[in-house]
Amino acid sequence: MEVGRRTLIAGLGASGLTAGLLALGASPAAADDGDPAQNILSAAVAWCVTAAEREMLYRQAFNIARDRIDAVLRGEGQKRRGSKPLAIISDVDDTVLSSDTYWAMLLGSGKQAFDDVLWDDWVRANGPTPTPGAVEFTRYAESRGVEVFYVSQRDQGPDTQQYGVANLQHAGLAFADDAHATFQRESSNKEAAQQAIAEKYEVIAYLGDNLNDFRRRYYVTSVAQRKALASEDAERFGRDFILFPNNTDGHWMRAIFGTSEPADSPEYRARMLLAAQNLVP
Repeated sequence: MEVGRRTLIAGLGASGLTAGLLALGASPAAADDGDPAQNILSAAVAWCVTAAEREMLYRQAFNIARDRIDAVLRGEGQKRRGSKPLAIISDVDDTVLSSDTYWAMLLGSGKQAFDDVLWDDWVRANGPTPTPGAVEFTRYAESRGVEVFYVSQRDQGPDTQQYGVANLQHAGLAFADDAHATFQRESSNKEAAQQAIAEKYEVIAYLGDNLNDFRRRYYVTSVAQRKALASEDAERFGRDFILFPNNTDGHWMRAIFGTSEPADSPEYRARMLLAAQNLVP
C-alpha cells in the first residue's frame, strides 16, 4: 500500500498535491488567515525554545568540537599539527547564532512561513543570540590558539557583511571580525570560501546545521538522495563534520519543497503532511 501511495505522490506536481491527498483520504488544512495557533511550524519552534534536549545537543556538539581541538593539539588521530596554523570553519545561523527569537516573532505576528522582510529587519536589529555553548567554545578555541572562521550565506543588501559581523560581535563570539567572517550574498555554495581558508590553515572540523555547510555535493533536491549521500560519509560526522539541530528551515526543506523558504499555501501544507508521513521521495 505504501509503495502505491509513494508512486501516486511522486507523479503529482505542486498543483496536484491537494487533490492527491484528498484521493488518499487526507484533509489538508486551508490557509488560516494568520491564526498563530494553527501555524504548522509552531511545534517545531516550541521544541526549539523549550526543550532542554535541544540545548544539550548544542552543548554536546561544542564538546565534540572542543575534544577535536584537544586531540589534534596532542597529536592524535589522522590530523596532526604541522606548519599550518589550526582552524575551525563554522556556519553562522543556527550553528553559533540562534534564530529562536526570529521564529517566535514570526509566529507571534501571525505569519505562516519564512518571511524575508521580517528576517532582514531582525538581522539589522541584532536579533540573533548565541546558541548554547557557542561563546564558550569560540573563546576556548581562541585560548588554545585555534582560529574560528565563519562562512554564511545571507543577503541584506550591500551592508550584509557589516550586519553579519555586528551580529557576531553583539553575541560576544570570538573572532568576530571581517578577517574571520564571510557573508556571501550571491550563492549558498561555501566551498570556494572554505577552500581558501584550508589553503592557509589546517582545518580541524566544520560546524553546521545544514549538510551544505560541509560539502556542496549534498545540495540536491531529493530527500532520499540527501540521506544516501550523508550515509556515505557517516564516519565523518562527529569527527570532521559536527552537526547541530535545525528543524525550522534549511535544505532539508528544499528537498521537500524545491526551495528552502516555501511560501504558505494549501499545497505547501499538503506537501508538509506528506513529508511527515514519509511519502516525499
